[in-house]
Amino acid sequence: MRGKKPDHGRGTALAASSPEPAGMHIKGRLWLEKDGETFLSWGRVILLERIREHGSIAAAARSLNMAYSHAWGLVARMNELAGEELVSRTFGGKKGGKAWLTPAAEALIAQFWDLVGEFRQWLEKQDV
Repeated sequence: MRGKKPDHGRGTALAASSPEPAGMHIKGRLWLEKDGETFLSWGRVILLERIREHGSIAAAARSLNMAYSHAWGLVARMNELAGEELVSRTFGGKKGGKAWLTPAAEALIAQFWDLVGEFRQWLEKQDV
């Protein structure tokens, strides 16, 4: 039997409506697709933010309990779907490589969190 994946603080939903008297409420997640593929989602944005925080894709992946190869694959695919580089990097040397977010990535992160805020406000107004 496989163990439960780590939560990373996100819970089961990105947003939820207020519970109704019957105890029911709407929960949801938000992601952006491009050409039928996930482009940005909660997890991908957190990965980008961790790259900003740690200055390294490997360190960001470790902080999320994620394999480096998976993190790098997500970054590479986001770069492709964006049509421009979202994460720039230098390759290792004595002290290893470095990674940083481009202005395009910073703008996308801000737009994503703005959408999440609007999504949460919309959900709060919903009746079940």
